Amino acid sequence: MTAELVRGQNHPLSQSRLEIRISAGTPVAAAAALGDENGRIHGTEWVAHPGAPVQPGLEVSRQAAADHRLAVDLDAMTDAVHRVSVLLALPAANAGAGPARFGSVAAPFVAVTGLDGTEVASYTITGLNLESAVVALELYRRQGAWKVRAVGQGYAGGLAELFADQGLSEAAQLAAGIDEAVAKGLVRSVQAPPPRTPEGDRSRQAAAPAVGPDQGAAPQGAPGPVPPAYGGQPAGGQGQGGPQPPYGGATDPHAPSGGPVDYSHPRRQTSAPPPPPPAAPPAQPGQPSRPVAGDATGWSMEERLYNQVWGMFEDLARTAAAYRSAVDFAESRMDKELEQALSDPRSRIGGQGDAAREAARARYTQLVDQARASLDRDLDQLAAESEVVEPALPPAFARWDNPCWHAYRVPMEIPMALRLGDLRLPEAESIRIPMLLRLPLERGLWIDSGRTESLDGSFTDSHDMRRLAMDTAVAHAARLLAVYPAGEFTVHVVDPAGSGAQALAPLTQTGVLAGPPAQGAAGVTEVLARLTQRVDLVQMALRGGAPDALPPGFDTSQQLLIVNDFPHGFDDRAVNQLRYLVDEGPSVGVHLMMVADREESAGYGPLLDPLWRSLLRLTAVPDDHLADPWVGHAWTYEPPSVPPGSEVLRQVLTQVAEARRTWNR
Repeated sequence: MTAELVRGQNHPLSQSRLEIRISAGTPVAAAAALGDENGRIHGTEWVAHPGAPVQPGLEVSRQAAADHRLAVDLDAMTDAVHRVSVLLALPAANAGAGPARFGSVAAPFVAVTGLDGTEVASYTITGLNLESAVVALELYRRQGAWKVRAVGQGYAGGLAELFADQGLSEAAQLAAGIDEAVAKGLVRSVQAPPPRTPEGDRSRQAAAPAVGPDQGAAPQGAPGPVPPAYGGQPAGGQGQGGPQPPYGGATDPHAPSGGPVDYSHPRRQTSAPPPPPPAAPPAQPGQPSRPVAGDATGWSMEERLYNQVWGMFEDLARTAAAYRSAVDFAESRMDKELEQALSDPRSRIGGQGDAAREAARARYTQLVDQARASLDRDLDQLAAESEVVEPALPPAFARWDNPCWHAYRVPMEIPMALRLGDLRLPEAESIRIPMLLRLPLERGLWIDSGRTESLDGSFTDSHDMRRLAMDTAVAHAARLLAVYPAGEFTVHVVDPAGSGAQALAPLTQTGVLAGPPAQGAAGVTEVLARLTQRVDLVQMALRGGAPDALPPGFDTSQQLLIVNDFPHGFDDRAVNQLRYLVDEGPSVGVHLMMVADREESAGYGPLLDPLWRSLLRLTAVPDDHLADPWVGHAWTYEPPSVPPGSEVLRQVLTQVAEARRTWNR
């Protein structure tokens, strides 16, 4: 049975390999501190945190999230370690955004479990108010045995005060390092799949916010706030939890208005259940079932494929995590057996020591082979599923070499998501998972043009990186133009030095841009002033409850600004306007795509750090810089590429331009 602890209560631990699961109502940063028999931390190397997530016998999450799993191996702790303290902190408390104290969010829940998921002890941290950091619980050694104690000690001064109370002299520096590591995690995170929204008019309706480790939103699967539909009524009317006609004649005498009470599910009256997914053909006895494209749940084939792709992503993440965990366990077990064999002088006499070592290595090989066989079985199933899913994807989800682009027609409504490239893991090099991002965009994109050492060992110089980055930005912009209805998406380009003219040719020659690329400091100033004014006008209209009061002829389409060679051509005023567009633009349909090398703007110092953190970093060459919110894998991102010699991109943009001209008549 699970021991439900209260503050100060302890419980014995019978297992040495444990998981500590943390669930909070908002993203929190998790850390763990190792202490001696007096609870003192001897240095920063005794703390596992997002910037240094691995310590002997201990591994914590690499980023802030609403749910964490910390791995603990008590047998791997050194003799000097007598206490392991689990620490939680609100990362937004120091950034000035989101909750600044635990008293304003749901009480965090912490559980100690075995590797099989069986709970040993749990603790709900209640009674917090102004605290922004808390010692949740501690594992401590007493007379050779380990126990867990519920602590719940909070600190209003955050991690700096917590570490200082633990006796750490570098408390402020370590707290600042953890905040910086958490902030950097924002630009390398893959968003989790958002809550499903009812099928409706997506051409004007904003999608629900995606739930990810870098956003202070509701947990996955929970109903989150839906932003108002741009230029119209707020999303969530009939069939979305809005007013419903009464069901039956029952009334509540205690209701303020005395009217009828609706006891039915708010969505069940106007929404039919989604149609069942296509059935897979029966499998042969002893064989796995054959995969079918669109066999996930959803109201449309597009939503089914979207959910199926996310399911493939999660399956690959889980099976790779299980394999890595099994290999780590096998290595830990072999090391322990070898240590026991060599610690006994009698085993070193004759061939006993050699036999013990061979037996330990044989057991290690057996465990690894079993884990690899299980991994290969799962990968074969995922590869078979990918073979049937990839050809069935609609243009918004498909690669540029998919035949669906040859039958492309300008859509009549906005799709659920957009493909930004592919993701893969080292254990499955041949399996590519589409990286899908929900629409409309909620974060700007940053195409990193800095010098990068590619994964194959070749080094790409700065000139090649700028060219590749601009080609990648054009491919992303072309796809955005292609998946929006005619007249619903407008692209502006700022190219101060004109260095991106060759890469921008598909956009300029087909006439899909709002105007010629702006050049020079004057062009930068004009475009930024126009978009900043647009953001101000729309915000005033929405806040005043009069979205229809915008000036006549106002362009209500989504706006994308592509900036090349930042910060060339930008003065201090232009930089501030750009930061304003990044912060305020997405909520009113103004988005940013930066093509820049961060080192070239190093002269601004920390002023631009919030800008880079607000953007989703992508690269022009394969790079393992993205992390998922489930197990923290370092996923290799591969940018989208148009097949060499293919005219598909120009053909698609030509159709977009023709549809736009027809729509404007």
